[in-house]
Amino acid sequence: MVRIGIWFAAAPGVVGALLFLAGWPGLATACLGMAGFVLFFFRDPERKIPAGPGLIVSPADGRVLAVEPAEVEGEPRTRVSIFLSVFDVHVNRSPLRGTIRRVEYRPGRFHVASTNRAGEENEQNVVLIQGEQTRVVVKQIAGILARRIEFWKRVGDSLARGERVGMIRFGSRVEVLLDPRCRVQVRPGEHVRGGSSILAVLE
Repeated sequence: MVRIGIWFAAAPGVVGALLFLAGWPGLATACLGMAGFVLFFFRDPERKIPAGPGLIVSPADGRVLAVEPAEVEGEPRTRVSIFLSVFDVHVNRSPLRGTIRRVEYRPGRFHVASTNRAGEENEQNVVLIQGEQTRVVVKQIAGILARRIEFWKRVGDSLARGERVGMIRFGSRVEVLLDPRCRVQVRPGEHVRGGSSILAVLE
């Protein structure tokens, strides 16, 4: 459980309890249900992180939207886009062991996160991670409901593969930009789990 989730759930939980004591069971049930959903949304389950050389894991839970060619600063990359619904775990993880070289916040719009425009125009946080043999860019992208991106690390921090690094609240999108030497292991439509699903293998 992400700690801040307890605070978000506290208000509807307390109101629900007071309404129940006041003899309003219907409204009380609605408020308590809302509190339960908030706790569900902020869940943070443990994950078994796969071991092995060259493995790059998914940074997020969700459905793979696309695997396509892209560019980063004029260099070819492979972009894997993942859509997180409100029912997915929203804690983000590092896809590889490495060091954070750059963190760049970019203000923007709030298109539906599953659309192509979201990756280019929406508010986002761009993180460059330097691994032992490759560099990976992770983009946390806000959606129409997700209006708060959190990143819990700083430039210079060392990361373990699968380590928790942040979250995006209430529906969002995460993109991973990979070295073209990486052999992608997932396909559009596939559901992945942050920290445990192997996204790609560096060849």
